[in-house]
Amino acid sequence: MKKITLLLTLLMTSIGFSQTELLTNGDFSNGDASWALTGGSVVSGEAAFATTASAGDPWGTQLVQGSLAFTNAQEYTISFDARVDAARNITLAIQNVGVWTDQFRENFSLTTTMTTYTKTFNATSSNTNVQIGFLMGGFGVTDGVYYDNVSLTTNAPASCSDGIQNQDETGVDCGGSTCDPCPSPPTVAAPTPTHPSADVISLFSDAYTDEASSTNPGWNEAVTAETHASNAVLKTTNFLPFAITTPIDVTDHTLHVDVWLPELPSAGAGLLIKILDAANGPNEGNSIYPIANITAGQWNSIDIDISNFSQAQGTWDATAQGRVDQVLVDIVDDTTMYVDNLYFWKAPTASVDDFFAKAVKLHPNPANGIVKFSTVTNEALEVSVYDLLGKQVIPAQTIQSELNIASLNPGMYFVNMKQGASVATKKLLVN
Repeated sequence: MKKITLLLTLLMTSIGFSQTELLTNGDFSNGDASWALTGGSVVSGEAAFATTASAGDPWGTQLVQGSLAFTNAQEYTISFDARVDAARNITLAIQNVGVWTDQFRENFSLTTTMTTYTKTFNATSSNTNVQIGFLMGGFGVTDGVYYDNVSLTTNAPASCSDGIQNQDETGVDCGGSTCDPCPSPPTVAAPTPTHPSADVISLFSDAYTDEASSTNPGWNEAVTAETHASNAVLKTTNFLPFAITTPIDVTDHTLHVDVWLPELPSAGAGLLIKILDAANGPNEGNSIYPIANITAGQWNSIDIDISNFSQAQGTWDATAQGRVDQVLVDIVDDTTMYVDNLYFWKAPTASVDDFFAKAVKLHPNPANGIVKFSTVTNEALEVSVYDLLGKQVIPAQTIQSELNIASLNPGMYFVNMKQGASVATKKLLVN
């Protein structure tokens, strides 16, 4: 029967109360300590009254605990388990000692099955000498009565800061008619990354293969994986850690992260990102992204070059950046934060086409009539021209150095150029 008290406590907590227990030894695990039994004794963990006084005063057979302090109008809950040898009534009286005025009084009809009885009431006065008494005398019957798991609690009124979803709240301490609205999760997916996978070290993104890491390493984080707008995100109510299994090299990289804040924090500089070589120091670099640059209720795409991380502890140099094993994203005030696409990226190595694009020149630009081309090799070019809608306005043709554009109306165009295996596109303004 001892489990019933715990279950009842959990139940009442879930429906809206923060409770403080007033009674001592309510489960009689310490015998009759703190209790006075008239006509009974504690047997096998129960307050047992094998026979009761059929006549006389109600207190002729009673179970009592006193020296309780009550506050006027405070809400209390009394709960107890009881059974009887044959169906009968008892009286529960909670009274101010001496004057014997009632804080609570009610008769209970008991059965032969051990049953939990619960009542909630408000105190009628303040008093520092209150007793609870189960009165069994004078009912005209002698049938035995047995008690267990007696509890008397004060109930704090439900509020928007009690850590419980109660009242008419739609979430914990938020929503409904009384509390502030609940934070809104992302309503759209974060932008899809476009960096080539070969240039990315990903910790969390559907667009890439993630490095092995843990976002719940046991650092008192509060992180959950959720899905919003058909998109996997990480939610935290304090900070988001990544404990990386195999250290990564982030030298010459840029950190990218997409962040959604339902509301901006009330204080603090902004979003704090920590990158650590923890195993060898710790060596730590920090960067703060200003809160003024973050908009609540939308995805904020943030890119921070590794050179913008300043030394926070240990040595923050290329060696430390080459063996990063922890990344933390934090924001003040334990503000709810959703995170997606956390990865490091670097600019790709210049290709042959990149060099070709830089080497080929067209002039004048803006132009009309004739535009001239020059390359390092002065080899022939294959060129074609497209408008802003992607429509080809000058078909591909091979030229040595000049292209006639007299047929083009004023505006912006794209010139596609090809020389051997190299290709490039440049803008051309016609005036």
